[in-house]
Amino acid sequence: MPDLVGHDRRPSAFIVFMYLWRRTRGGTQATVASHSMMASATGLSKRSVQIAFAWLRRRGLLEVKRASQTAAPSIVLRCHWRERSSTRAP
Repeated sequence: MPDLVGHDRRPSAFIVFMYLWRRTRGGTQATVASHSMMASATGLSKRSVQIAFAWLRRRGLLEVKRASQTAAPSIVLRCHWRERSSTRAP
């Protein structure tokens, strides 16, 4: 996660990810949230949330499903670090 702020220089993506982390109870379940909901909850502009959301999808940290083009997305966090740590031998 430090990559989002330090390496990628996308602090808004980190804020959006942390908001979604809380909404999905640590990435264990899906949540439905619109860009407007995320903007008002994080204090970011709607456009900043859209850019951060697109960046997180591009990085493979989000999986998004929509019922229709204009529906609020159902969001699932993809926690790659959990998958790697569970495959390691003790």
